[in-house]
Amino acid sequence: MRLVFFGSPEFAVPALEHLLVNGHQVAAVYTQPDRPAGRGRALVPPPVKEAALRRGLPVYQPERLKDPAEVEQLAKLAPEAIVVAAFGQILPQSVLDIPPFKCINVHPSLLPRFRGAAPVPAAILSGDAFTGVSIMLLDRGMDTGPVLLQAAVLVAPGDNTGSLSGKLAQVGARLLTEALVRWRRGEIQPQPQDNAQATYTRPFTKEDGKIDWQRPALEIWRRIRAFNPWPGCYTTWQGKQLKIMQAVPRTAESVPAGQVVTLNKDCLGIGTGEGILEVRLLQLEGKKPVSAADFRNGQRDFIGALLPD
Repeated sequence: MRLVFFGSPEFAVPALEHLLVNGHQVAAVYTQPDRPAGRGRALVPPPVKEAALRRGLPVYQPERLKDPAEVEQLAKLAPEAIVVAAFGQILPQSVLDIPPFKCINVHPSLLPRFRGAAPVPAAILSGDAFTGVSIMLLDRGMDTGPVLLQAAVLVAPGDNTGSLSGKLAQVGARLLTEALVRWRRGEIQPQPQDNAQATYTRPFTKEDGKIDWQRPALEIWRRIRAFNPWPGCYTTWQGKQLKIMQAVPRTAESVPAGQVVTLNKDCLGIGTGEGILEVRLLQLEGKKPVSAADFRNGQRDFIGALLPD
């Protein structure tokens, strides 16, 4: 098919690569504008832009797609379908109306569960045993269009948002190529979503990563995984931010919430509202991540400290 691809983060790169490997003609790639990042605030291109340029594909980076001139330019590309994977903007109706085979979205959840901006961390926060990918047709709502295909993916205990997103990206890329072939042949009947079963997610902020030690250890563990790599889960120690990067809950034990204790020679624990959080990897502000044992050896007065809520 002749396609135009819309995507921005790393999650979208496998979908673009699979389309090209499977012989689709990608007429152009639309992605978000370069944004300042890092201490130097230098402009950084989205990962999809880098992937597209490596393939010699035309790249467009409009701030807003509602501009009639942008819509006209897109229409001139004459796509049979538009493929969307984490683009970062809601497509206006004028864009949805362009391709005869519609706008097809790769969404990393089993819709109608977890519509919205952050379905991957939401699945981890909820303690779901499975999440998945939905290939769906876009309409004017927020992830409300009918579904073409779905595939379930196991949420492993060691998964964080980064690792789970990587799995979902690969599954979604393969499912997308299957859906495009079958959709064009008329082999798929789009299935409307059950709106009564819908749940929604919201964008997370830096503040969401602050640890409340009054919460149960199981919930804090899920938050540590859900907010890795961003925004990270953190507390404070001696006036500096301290990120807890890897941990496991020990729900059968108890010490006061926020109290730091020794569990064994290789790990330390922090009391919570219910159980102990066994901490395995930490990062003090301005330092590299280190094991719990190395952190304890370098911060002798950490054991016995009471961390703030």
